[in-house]
Amino acid sequence: MHLRQRRIYYLFAVIISAGLPQCLAAQADTSARKSHFLVLPVIARSIETSWSFGSAVSSTFHVGKRDSSIRTSNIQGLVLYSLKKQFIAAINGTIYFPGERYILSHQLSYSNFPDKFWGLGRMAPDSNAEPYSFRQYYIYLHGQRSLGGRLYAGILYEYQRVIKVDYVPGGLFDKQQVEGRNGYQVSGLGASLTFDTRNNAFAPDKGVFLQGYFNHFAPIFGSDYEYTNYVLDMRWFLRTHKRQVLALQGYMFMNSGTVPLRSLASFGGANSMRGYYDGRFRDKDQVVLQAEYRVPIYGRLGAAGFAGIGNVSHNCDYFSTQAIKYSYGAGLRIALNKSEKLNLRLDYGIGRGGHSKGFYFQLGEAF
Repeated sequence: MHLRQRRIYYLFAVIISAGLPQCLAAQADTSARKSHFLVLPVIARSIETSWSFGSAVSSTFHVGKRDSSIRTSNIQGLVLYSLKKQFIAAINGTIYFPGERYILSHQLSYSNFPDKFWGLGRMAPDSNAEPYSFRQYYIYLHGQRSLGGRLYAGILYEYQRVIKVDYVPGGLFDKQQVEGRNGYQVSGLGASLTFDTRNNAFAPDKGVFLQGYFNHFAPIFGSDYEYTNYVLDMRWFLRTHKRQVLALQGYMFMNSGTVPLRSLASFGGANSMRGYYDGRFRDKDQVVLQAEYRVPIYGRLGAAGFAGIGNVSHNCDYFSTQAIKYSYGAGLRIALNKSEKLNLRLDYGIGRGGHSKGFYFQLGEAF
C-alpha cells in the first residue's frame, strides 16, 4: 500500500466508541448550512498492514452562502500505525468555492512503510515476494476553474520524495535495475480537463465524472527523473430501483519516459481491484474497469457487491487477455452522516483464482 495518485487508503474498521455519529460528531450551525466534524478512534485491518491503530478526523462544510447546487467540501486527516511497523500521516480534501467557480483538491502525506515487491510486469510470480521499506513525503495540489456547464480546466502540481529505501541487495531491485531504488525526488506540473455532474462528493447516486490530465516531471521543476504521467478517469452513477445505485469506472494510468519505483502503476488496493495487495503487480501502464452495485438495507446500514478486471503493462499495446486480472467481492456500508452520504465501508475482495483476498475498512466509497 502506498499514498499517491490521490488515493488515500483510510483503513477504518471497528470504531472503538459506541453511538457512532451522535457521540463522535460535533455539529455547528452556520448562517448557511450545517458543518460536521467527526473524530474517530480506529482499529483497522487490511492486506497490506495487518492490524492497525490510530485516529481519523473528518470535517464537512460549505463555503459561502446557501446554494443547493454547491457540493459539500471536505477535509480528512489520518494517523495510523500498524503491527508491521508501518506509519502513515495524511491530510487530504476538496474545497468547493461559491458557485463552484473554483475547486481546490489537496493531499499532504508522510509514510514510513515496510512493503513487498514481486518484481515488474504482469507475470510477476507469487513466489517472488521480497520485503523492502521506504519513507516518503508527498504533496499534491489541483486547482480547477469552471468553464461553464460543469466543465473545468485545471492546473496540478505533484511532489514526491522517497528516502531510505531498504531492499534485499542483489535481489529483484538490482536484477531488474528498478529506477529509484536508492532514493529520489520527483516534481511535476500538469493540466487537467474535467466534466463533473455528480450530485454528491462522497457517494453520488447520479451523474458522470470524466477527467483527463497529464503531469510532466522534469529537472526544471526539481525532479531527478524526466517522465510524463497521463491519466483518464471515467465514472458513471445510475440510480436504479428504490435508491439502489449502479456505479461504473474505467481508469487508465500511463507513463512515458524513465519512471521511478513509486510512480509506476500499482495494481490493487482499497479503491481499485480489491482483493489484490496494492503493488502486487507494477509496471509503467495500467487499465482497470470496475463496477459496484450499492443497496440500502435499513436505516444507516447498506450493502454493495463489486467486480473488476484490469492489468498492467510495460507498453499500452501489450495488454494480454491471457494474463488478465479480475476481482470480485461484497461489503457493508454504515452511514456516519446520512445527510452528506458519508459512509464507513467494510469490504471483502477476492482476486483471480482466490489466491489473493482480504478485508478493507475505509471512509468513503471506492470511487
